[in-house]
Amino acid sequence: MIKSIGLLGIWLFFGHQVIQAQEVSVVKWKEIQDILSQSSDTTYIVNFWATWCKPCVAELPHFEEVQKNYKDRNVKVIMVSMDFAKDLTVRVIPFVSQHQLTGKVWLLNEPDANNWIDKISTEWSGAIPATLIVNNQKKKKVFFEQKLDYDRLVKELSDFL
Repeated sequence: MIKSIGLLGIWLFFGHQVIQAQEVSVVKWKEIQDILSQSSDTTYIVNFWATWCKPCVAELPHFEEVQKNYKDRNVKVIMVSMDFAKDLTVRVIPFVSQHQLTGKVWLLNEPDANNWIDKISTEWSGAIPATLIVNNQKKKKVFFEQKLDYDRLVKELSDFL
């Protein structure tokens, strides 16, 4: 009986992790703008990626690791998928599940990128992967239009902590 309860507990714990990994919120630019304009002391790392982008996929584990290692230091990672909204259930959710992404994943449903790309950074051509690190209280912001590895992420993040 105790063994069964223990196994049930383990199943529920890991089952919850899988359910968490599959959660993808469809958002509009306003939700991202709201996060980026907060005056809290939270440092946000916002990564723009897509399931079809090989460099994006290669760097996703680094963002997961940063989220895990800095969760107690006012650092939040948001991974914003640039896939089409129509691909949410057939492509994005299965991808997130298969890659066991546990961080916050949003799918940006804004067909006209010209309306918001310059608001992320005037340096951004629109290519991905792209990453914004911002802390409004510290008045710091840095943008990268390139693939980042874990060491580079940590190095850049250290300036915000």
